[in-house]
Formats: sequence, C-alpha cells, structure tokens
Amino acid sequence: EKTAATISLIKKKQLGQIYFRVPFCVMMLSILQIRPSQKQQRLLFLMIMCAKSSAFATNTNRVQPRMPNLITKQPLSHQTNTVSRRTSSSSSSKLNLHAGLLSIARGGAAVTPLAVLGTSTPSKLFNTSLLGIALSSVFFRIFTSRDKNDPSGTPKKVKPAAIRALQTRFLAVFWLLRCADWLQGPYFYEVYASKLFNGVPPSLSLISQLFLTGFASTALFGPLVGRAADTYGRKKATLAFSMIYSIGALSTKSPILKVLLLGRVLSGIGTSLLFSAPESWLVGDAMTVEGGGDYLGETFGLAYAGDSIVAIIAGQLAATAASTRGPTGPFELSTVFLVLGGVLASFLWKENVASNSDGDSTKVTIRDAFSLIAKDKKIAMVGATQALFEAAMYIFVLQWPPAITAAIGSMFGEGVATPYGTVFSCFMASCLLGSSIFSKVTSKASPSSNTVEKTTSVMLALATLGITSPTFSASIETSYSTMSEDQAVISKDARTLLDKEVVVSAKQQARLLAKERRNARSFCL
Repeated sequence: EKTAATISLIKKKQLGQIYFRVPFCVMMLSILQIRPSQKQQRLLFLMIMCAKSSAFATNTNRVQPRMPNLITKQPLSHQTNTVSRRTSSSSSSKLNLHAGLLSIARGGAAVTPLAVLGTSTPSKLFNTSLLGIALSSVFFRIFTSRDKNDPSGTPKKVKPAAIRALQTRFLAVFWLLRCADWLQGPYFYEVYASKLFNGVPPSLSLISQLFLTGFASTALFGPLVGRAADTYGRKKATLAFSMIYSIGALSTKSPILKVLLLGRVLSGIGTSLLFSAPESWLVGDAMTVEGGGDYLGETFGLAYAGDSIVAIIAGQLAATAASTRGPTGPFELSTVFLVLGGVLASFLWKENVASNSDGDSTKVTIRDAFSLIAKDKKIAMVGATQALFEAAMYIFVLQWPPAITAAIGSMFGEGVATPYGTVFSCFMASCLLGSSIFSKVTSKASPSSNTVEKTTSVMLALATLGITSPTFSASIETSYSTMSEDQAVISKDARTLLDKEVVVSAKQQARLLAKERRNARSFCL
C-alpha cells in the first residue's frame, strides 16, 4: 500500500510527502525484518530514482528537498558537489535527521536508546545490568528479612565461641578456594580459543573436547579421590587440591595441545577434591566440638550464601586480570588465591580422617549405590532431573562465550572486546537472586504442600524459556544478515544507476544554464 501510494505521489510530484514516505517504508522493512521480493526491491529503488529525477527536473531556481541515499545512509550531497552548493541549511538538517532515523532502523551509528541510558559500550551495558540485578537481590533480602523476626520475643541461642572459631577457620579457606575456581570460569572458552595449533585456531569441537576432558577426569578419579581423602586426611587432600589445581591453571599458558589436555585432567582431579575434602573436613572437625553438629546446616548455609558473592567478585577480578594480562590473566590470578587458601589451611586446620564409626560406610561400593537407586524410584527421578538440568547447564557453559561475542559484535560492531568477567558476574548475581526467591518461597511451606516440587517445575519452565529465546533470536539474526547481504548486491547495482542518473541530470541542468546565458546575451545585443 505504501509503495502504490508513493508512486501516485511521484506522478503528482508531491516530493515533500515522498521524502517522508520512502524512509518510512525502508524503516518498516528493517524493523519488521521482512525480506522483500525482488519485484518489491526494484519498486523501492524505482521510487528513489523517480523522486530524485523529479527533483532535478523541476525549476532550478527553487531549492527542492532531496532524497537521502538509503543505501549508504548519507545525504545525496556526498555524491555531487554541484547540487550540494545549492542546498539550504534547513534541508540539510532534515536530510541528516532522516539519515539518522534510517541508521537506527538498520543498525547504524546514530544515537540509540542504549546510548541515552549510558550503555553505549558492552562494559557499560553489563555493568548496568549487574548493578540492577545486585540491587534487586539486596532489596529482596531487606524486604524478606522483616518476616524473620521472632514475634514471641524468645531470646536467641548464643553461639558458642568454639563454633564461631570453627566457622571462621572453614569459611576463610573455603571462600578463597572457591574464588580461585570461579576465576577460571569466565575465560575458559577464550583462553583455549586464543591458542594456535600449527598456525590454525582451534575449532569449537576441539574446545569441547578439552572441556569434556576435565569432566571425564572428575568422573573417573572422583570416587578414588574421595576415598583417599577419608583415608589419608582431609587437610592433606585440601592442600593437594591447591597444588594440583594451580598446575592445571598454569598449563593454560602453554601453546602445546598435550600440555593443555594434561592440565584439564589435573583440573578434573582438583574439582573432585574441591567438592569433597573441605566439606568433609568441616563435618569431621565439627564432630569434635560440643554441639558442632547442630550448627552444620548454618555453616553450610553461610558458605554457599557467601559463595554467590564471591563468584560475583571473582567475575569482576577476572575481567580486570584479562584486560591487563590477556585471557590467561584470570588463571594466573587463580593460582594466587589457591596458594593463599593452601597456606591458611596449613596453619588454621587440624588434620582429621574418617573415624572408626564410619568404617562400615567406607565399604560401600558403587554397585551398592546402584542397587539402592533401583529399589527407590524417587532417588532415580531426583537424579534424572538433576542430571538433565546439569547437562543443559554445561551445554550453556560451553556455548555462551561465542554466542555473547557474536551478539556484541552485531550490536556494537566487530572487534569490540567482550567483557566475559562482567557477564559472568551477572550470571552469579542472578543465581543469588534466584536462591533468595527460592528460600522465601519454601521457608514457610509445609512438606505436604509440594512447594519445592512446584517451584522446581516453574524454575525449569523459566530455564527452558531462557535457553529457547536467544536460540530463536540468533536464527532471526542470521536471516536478517542474509537479507542484508542480498540487499548489498542490489544496492551496488542501484548505486551505479543512481550515479549515472545524477550525472545526466547535472548535464541537463548545465545545458539549461548555458541556454539561459545565450538568451540573456542575445537580449542584451
């Protein structure tokens, strides 16, 4: 309808309305991401050429509003200097205005809403997002803390000094070690993607194999490592984790593929130690303190509540380290935290091993565990749900760095640095907000209400939506890029025609001026 109306306006030579209508057509096609047919594209460029031809064919003594070049997003004055000298300042401002509108519609460099909000760069964008999520978590915590006050006025139980000392010793070491682990997360993909093997960058398949090598190592050595920690001491296992994980982190500086694979194997073993030795040490040491078992839940709650904050800080530290030392910078900084954690553990912790009362439990084998799962379908269902969720999460962990890089490149231009650390901090802040909401929802729920199960169903639905949305968005972006490439081919031919038309119109204008001069000379004679 717009095309037909514009052609009728061309016939009536109502150039002012054409001037507004043609950019509107292009903007709507771009915003709606509609791929016009070849016939529609020819009509669109015909509209532009007809409007410009009409403008040149009118009285040369009257300034006409000229069409902006919709292909190069610049006014026509950049193509001909002769006509630009006759353009008034008012028409130039109008041309610039509509060229800017077209730039916004087609991803140009005009002022965008992001720039107005102070998020004109990727770092500012994700820092703003991080601030918003963090403030939401803080306000939610403050709001929900009002309901935790005991209205009965019962005095709170005083925590023993021995328990406070135990929590201090454990949390100081645990948070340092967890920070070292979180530091490696944001730049895991980037550190391997930056390598060159025989002069060729690694493919996504090779990076995936390196990624899976660590988890295969965890699955293979995990049971052995856990039993060794119980037998030889949890403190020794924690110190072994600091040493093994440091070697794995430093292996990322090597350009040799075999060294990188060995580093991933060591990192997998270290991960098994991290998720078994420190927590086992806490349980074993708490049993030696009077009433220590009563505070284990509180201690673990403090550990993992603080772990979210540690992860947010680790993302920012990783971004700073990467900006100064490159992709291996976060891994180098990780070794510093590993050494600090190992030193504190060696001075603050006492060695403990599995007690004799646990002797029967050490004889349990993996076969016994499978038998127990087979007898209780609830355990199998919980395990299957968690395994499927973890599988989706690890696919996301591997895919989000290249995906976010492509999105930033399309939004801010190619070559713009991706702030992986800040993006990672946004993820961790979202985890903190999610855990706060879950705690609030389930705090006053009775076991018979199935609140946990219902909340889990809602969480999985939201997670599915969160994964699906960018997938379809990427598909639409790919289609739009294909359309842009096709338009570029047509634009080249159209630009050639426009240039020829401009030259012809200029020659006609010059002939008219020459004829007027001859007539004036004849009149004077």
